[in-house]
Amino acid sequence: MTEIKIQKSATPEQLLYADILEKGMFFGLALIIVTFILYLTGIMSPAVPLDQIAGYWELPVKEYLAAINTNFLHLAHPPTGWVWMTLLGKGDFLNFLPIAILGGVTIVCYVAIIPGLFKRGDKAYAIMAIAEVLILTLAASGVLSAGGH
Repeated sequence: MTEIKIQKSATPEQLLYADILEKGMFFGLALIIVTFILYLTGIMSPAVPLDQIAGYWELPVKEYLAAINTNFLHLAHPPTGWVWMTLLGKGDFLNFLPIAILGGVTIVCYVAIIPGLFKRGDKAYAIMAIAEVLILTLAASGVLSAGGH
């Protein structure tokens, strides 16, 4: 009968990935708290006044964006995709920034481990990590999309 050896310690790449993920998560969480406080206290005025926001909750996203654009933003088109970045001066849109950071931490983790994977001769995992970075980056950019949204 053959014995199966179980690796009991994490690889350097796994530890690096976990370290970056942990730091990114705590940074994103802290930023969520800060931006939400800025929004709630009125230090940064929102695009949609707090006393009116509940009236828009029942709307589907597409209708919500059209309504707030018509009533408050007055842009040429409703703010879809990455247009929210042009509205970071508004407290309610500033809250999107930490969410985007949290979503991007995984990409940073993969980028960080790629050199170590190649150095160890783990080309298959390195290529998969590169593919993951490309797919996640393209998806976040809006180049890749599915579902007709």
